[in-house]
Amino acid sequence: MDGSRGIKNSSERRESLNIVRRLAEEGFKALFAGGAVRDMVIGREPSDFDIVTNASAEEILSIFAAKKVRKVGKSFEVCMVNGVEVAPCRSDASEEEEEPASFPDSDLAHRDITINSMAFDPVTGSLIDPFGGREDLAGKVIRFTGSPEDRIEEDPLRMVRACRFASLIQGTFAPSTLMAIREQRHLLVTRCAPERLRHEILKAMEQAKPSLFFRTLQSTALLELIFPSLSRCADLDGGKHHGETVFEHCLLSGDALSSRKTLLRLAGYLHDTGKYDAAQIKDGDLTFPDHEKMGEAALSDLQNLRFSSDEIKFIDAVIKTHMRPLKEDSTPRAVRRLLAFLRSHDIGWQTFMQMRIADKSANLAKPHYNREDIRVRVGKIRQELRVGGLKGSSLPLSAQDIAISGHDIMALLNISPGPDVGKIVNHLFECVLDEPSINNSERLKEIAINYWSESH
Repeated sequence: MDGSRGIKNSSERRESLNIVRRLAEEGFKALFAGGAVRDMVIGREPSDFDIVTNASAEEILSIFAAKKVRKVGKSFEVCMVNGVEVAPCRSDASEEEEEPASFPDSDLAHRDITINSMAFDPVTGSLIDPFGGREDLAGKVIRFTGSPEDRIEEDPLRMVRACRFASLIQGTFAPSTLMAIREQRHLLVTRCAPERLRHEILKAMEQAKPSLFFRTLQSTALLELIFPSLSRCADLDGGKHHGETVFEHCLLSGDALSSRKTLLRLAGYLHDTGKYDAAQIKDGDLTFPDHEKMGEAALSDLQNLRFSSDEIKFIDAVIKTHMRPLKEDSTPRAVRRLLAFLRSHDIGWQTFMQMRIADKSANLAKPHYNREDIRVRVGKIRQELRVGGLKGSSLPLSAQDIAISGHDIMALLNISPGPDVGKIVNHLFECVLDEPSINNSERLKEIAINYWSESH
């Protein structure tokens, strides 16, 4: 690894190099550390650079006083210099010790896993690897740095991070690491903030195959603490229409969704967890009637992980709408009703189709959608959106979209506010869904008068 030549000319890299050089000018040592070094070792472009230095936080603030600099962190203070994290070296050395631990080994010893416990000098191009991180990367082994028990005790979230990195490098755990996670997993419940778990989960959704993350969580018995709704599906048969378990189906569905849409992807991993509650035997077959309406367990997990109400609402809507049919022979009326159903859940048709395609691809007993299957279904939707409205208006997809309002109806029929007004509006909307061309005030007034007279 040749330091400067291995670093491309981005603003963050230039800034990181400048910080290292500036600290060196002031007589301090400074190195890249952590994830950036790991990525450089495996030939991946680092997304950001963290710097470790033997300068104190106060010295860093003083040296870079002319830059945008601030101190952050509670348990361990670091400085942000123009957006780059610069951390004072951690050490166990006490004032009474004659020989304090060397730099940067004392800091690297406190990092979570060996592949993240390397440092790199961008000036000389030398790699500092006191715990065998490069060898573990080559062997695809996840190993806690030093004592596994100590690393977990320092921060129980490291157990989940270890699972995320195991899935990232498609690796396995060192036996001591696996044993420590299983023995200390209870600390995840008692000492880890749910918001931090949420952050790790969303980062995992950005990986190529997050199913590996969920499988690793399951093998370490962590999944039942984080997503019990998914963990309980591990041995649940998929029924006669599937060639895989419900757990396997959920993992395949999530993998088939885009890493750029983390919430949709997470919904894919949770979309069929309601089958556990819906499962019943009918005529000798295992079935899951209305399982899309039984997402309470998954939503409870998301609430416990402190996902926002908007995030939970979106995932709930994806779960509730994923079973709505759209077939090659669906009629225009059926397509319009589908679009209205999606609108009522605030889900776009593109999101619906992405989930449907992923769901279909995760069924090992049936053929997947091919390009023509998708083209036909998307064409049906676009056709209704294109011709469903009148004179350039959009297709009416909710009762609020029709050409007359509840106030218009009350004035027309001389009735007071109440349930009858809502019934009439809903009846008119149903009529418009059946035939969008009638969506004009005169025609709808006519229908409202007839409906009112027939029902009274």
